[in-house]
Amino acid sequence: MALTAGIVGLPNVGKSTLFNAITQAGAESANYPFCTIDPNVGIVEVPDERLNKLTELVQPKKTVPTTFEFTDIAGIVKGASKGEGLGNKFLSHIREVDAICQVVRCFADDNITHVSGKVDPISDIETINLELILADLESVEKRIARVGKLAKQKDKDSVFELEILEKLKEAFEADKPARTVEFTEEQMKVAKGLHLLTIKPVLYVANVGEDDVSDPNSNEYVQQVKEFAKNDNAEVIVICAKIESEIAELEGEEKEMFLQELGIEESGLDQLIRSAYHLLGLATYFTAGVQEVRAWTFRKGMKAPQCAGVIHSDFERGFIRAETVSYDDLLSAGNMVAAREAGNVRLEGKEYIVQDGDVIHFRFNV
Repeated sequence: MALTAGIVGLPNVGKSTLFNAITQAGAESANYPFCTIDPNVGIVEVPDERLNKLTELVQPKKTVPTTFEFTDIAGIVKGASKGEGLGNKFLSHIREVDAICQVVRCFADDNITHVSGKVDPISDIETINLELILADLESVEKRIARVGKLAKQKDKDSVFELEILEKLKEAFEADKPARTVEFTEEQMKVAKGLHLLTIKPVLYVANVGEDDVSDPNSNEYVQQVKEFAKNDNAEVIVICAKIESEIAELEGEEKEMFLQELGIEESGLDQLIRSAYHLLGLATYFTAGVQEVRAWTFRKGMKAPQCAGVIHSDFERGFIRAETVSYDDLLSAGNMVAAREAGNVRLEGKEYIVQDGDVIHFRFNV
């Protein structure tokens, strides 16, 4: 389940400050480009109120949240697709992640230089998108040259792929990313196999100043990013990386009090982590017993035996049944015994597609 979301952006937009807040990993952060050369990878806990409720219900000896990875990738500059700055290296790092969180500067600060000399979030987004598109265009053109020869020989698979490649090339030449191109299910399988940068799902992270935290919609830059994101079918999360780095150092009541003072219900980081988690197509099921209440990550659409394998390969190999109850039904019943009496506990077989929030006890034999 090693899926990772990459944090990208132009230099000095707050990427490393944000990454440090998310993971408390202490990635180097400085007011100049390329201070993060090798990508930093951090494991983050996924905030989930359901896990807290199950812990209250079961009173286990320990509680274990689920996790996933964020990767901090150094700042991209104009010309990265042609090797400008540290372009080739950075683009290869983006190629290795499964989703993109693009941090966009939506604050003015004379003490922090902007790579292009002025704050213009849409220009920043377009600069990054264009570099990724140009890199993909180069890959597709090379592929067309190879596949085109086989297509002329009436090779069925090559003819099919060439149609997809031509469609992508047309989109790239119109400055449109691969994720905006409409494909059939079969075409999409081929398109994903090309490992394109712009086919990855994207989430825009609007990094605002401290004064905009309580009312981010009053920030004109944020509004511009939201309008742009609509055309990309993308979500926008508004955060203040500087404040989030302060919140990350707090716990419990101290953290709650600080959030109240800021006039917000939850940290932007919690929103970002959850949104990136769902962007990756991930969901959570739970196991709950007196020894341990635990959240487990699985890909949406996985069947019960595969989800059992997330815990241990023996669980999948010897899978018999999945004793399953939904989180809502268990919470309403108050305990597993009451849930059984209400008829809400089901015995699911090998074809059952696990749902987000399922509480499961796997039966297996090896």
